[in-house]
Amino acid sequence: MIKVGIIGGTGYTGQELVRLLCRHPEIRLEGISSRSSAGEMYSNIYANLKGFADLSCADFEDNGLIDRSDIVIAALPHGLSGPIVSEANRKGKRVIDMGADFRFADAKVYEQWYGTDHPCPQLLETAVYGIPELNRDRIRDAAIVGNPGCYPTCSILAFAPLLKEDMLEDNSIIIDAKSGVSGAGRALKLGSHFCECNESVKAYGTAGHRHTPEIEEQLSAIAGKKVTISFTPHLVPMNRGMLVTGYGSLKKDTEAEELNELYTDFYHGEYFVRVMEKGKMPATGQVRNSNFCDIGIAVDQRAGRVVVCGVIDNLVKGASGQAVQNMNIMCGFNEKEGLDMPPAYL
Repeated sequence: MIKVGIIGGTGYTGQELVRLLCRHPEIRLEGISSRSSAGEMYSNIYANLKGFADLSCADFEDNGLIDRSDIVIAALPHGLSGPIVSEANRKGKRVIDMGADFRFADAKVYEQWYGTDHPCPQLLETAVYGIPELNRDRIRDAAIVGNPGCYPTCSILAFAPLLKEDMLEDNSIIIDAKSGVSGAGRALKLGSHFCECNESVKAYGTAGHRHTPEIEEQLSAIAGKKVTISFTPHLVPMNRGMLVTGYGSLKKDTEAEELNELYTDFYHGEYFVRVMEKGKMPATGQVRNSNFCDIGIAVDQRAGRVVVCGVIDNLVKGASGQAVQNMNIMCGFNEKEGLDMPPAYL
């Protein structure tokens, strides 16, 4: 059994991580630490996990959990995981960071977009960006995995085949993305109060959202050249789910059948990426509570553009499920372990 310690596990992504791991046949949940709930029973914080995660939350400052764990998963906001990751790495523990601190190859990009010094830039060269469908071989032996953000996961998977084959005009990618309110986290914020969100949709982070450089860095690596995008996220009044609708100008006339075949071939054998049949577009409800990313493709012949729609559950494939998938790869387990369940339709 692999012992897993979760550092900062009382947020929404932490809860989702515990929910998935408590039924994983190959791991033992060694402990959960918390900044705000040390000493409290986890099942009192999340009553849905009573009988599944009856653990007392450890003190966030107590490194004993790191010592007892084989894999450390940091479920923390950006800027807070650096010391945890450094300590775990120094002790020879393998780490998955679910925050933003290890998603970038260049510390200067992180510092520019997040407005703070990187906590441990010397470790960036050892970190691997954790989209399994694109970086599986590197993840397998990684000491540190930077678990991607939810918007980047959906956007990158949606555009990877097109950029790999150099099918789009430079700087023509526009990404319109929508997320459920759980993406804003569990902490109290005016913008995510019920009355502020219900019966309302709004754009935010327009022309400057922090996920923009993360998407651009990974798409540039796939394309083998610099890729610049226009990215606008929106908050929609639902608990969970994410829809990315992306547009790009095609370099030549291309039929939808050809693109459908391209995507089907590109993701052949990838269990967690499902390409829709020609003419069909995915909905967030069809991936709810699952680690699947569903993708649909259409061609607007009149405008010479491709339209790609991707959907994920922002808390699963967009966060905790992908962390479990990465952990499975790192440990040599079947990637489906703890994740092989159909989506919840309602």
